Amino acid sequence: MKKIFWLLMPIAVQAQTVKTEVVAQGFDSPWAMAALPGGEWLVTERPGALRKIDANGKVSAPLRGLPKIDAGGQGGLLDLVLDSGFASNRQLYFCFTEAGAGGNGTALAKARLNGEGTALEQVQVIFRQLPKMAGRHHFGCRIAESRDGSLFMTLGERFSAMQRAQQLDNHLGKIVRVTKEGRAPVDNPFTQTPGALPEIYSYGHRNPQGLVLDAKGQLWAHEHGPQGGDELNLVQAGKNYGWPVITYGENYGGGKIGDGITAKEGLVQPHVYWVPSIAPSGLAQLSSKAYGEAWQGSYFLGSLKFRYLERVQFEDGRAVKQQKLLDGIGRLRDVRQGTDGLLYVLTENEPAQLLRLRPSP
Repeated sequence: MKKIFWLLMPIAVQAQTVKTEVVAQGFDSPWAMAALPGGEWLVTERPGALRKIDANGKVSAPLRGLPKIDAGGQGGLLDLVLDSGFASNRQLYFCFTEAGAGGNGTALAKARLNGEGTALEQVQVIFRQLPKMAGRHHFGCRIAESRDGSLFMTLGERFSAMQRAQQLDNHLGKIVRVTKEGRAPVDNPFTQTPGALPEIYSYGHRNPQGLVLDAKGQLWAHEHGPQGGDELNLVQAGKNYGWPVITYGENYGGGKIGDGITAKEGLVQPHVYWVPSIAPSGLAQLSSKAYGEAWQGSYFLGSLKFRYLERVQFEDGRAVKQQKLLDGIGRLRDVRQGTDGLLYVLTENEPAQLLRLRPSP
């Protein structure tokens, strides 16, 4: 039986209260989506295609202009977000798996969507995870723009190098913050730390695949644990989130990780953790009242493993309610709020669809 915890406190489960409408379907392993003005969408496909969905649900041919993408395993074309000034500058950001000396790694690029919506122009890679490593796991790759215009991005520890998540001389198991030109902001927490990479904002992460800046300007991220121990965290500058020193999970097949401890002084505890793992992906905070005031401000995330959408409600900084929605919908890869104030979800199989969530009567 699934157990969900806020630290050591169980969260109540409630019934489904939304219905779905198919916006578009027929994707190949979709991973992320971004709402365009006028009811259109962009959707990334992990094998390496970017598609536009018009207001009538028609899916375009792959857009031209993407860089070479090293797709395979968990890697490929992953997250996508629009610039806060997209309406005037047509700029967007995307992250992907890039091959290079030593293997591959996550890269962040910026580009402009042409006026016809058929191609990316002025594509420029502005940040590359270091070091590149051989492997097909734990690329992280969620992006959020902060209020000051800098960009946050999650980076996995590549599975085979989990101990390096605790070291500051690499980008493995980190959340980084860079300018739109790819430089480290001068107020990043480790810019004056000898030997530390200046782009690092927080560390001790495993494989974060959800990231959102909330209405208060706070950064939230969730990450995959091993066997158990998925986490939802409030991310703060310079903090250590513990992996793999502390975790509520265990090795695949059983057995403790490290000393098998769940807490240690100086390491941040999650606001929510899940045992067993739900395999979270995608993260959004609802700002609208489209589903009533009770849902406004709640966080929504997908479960790949158990195939549902989860709502988490906070009061006074504590998670007080959890609601399981769309049970059995499929592996839910992404969730976003649309320009109409409604929630949209992206399932990667069974079938692969972009769905709109309507309030049930």
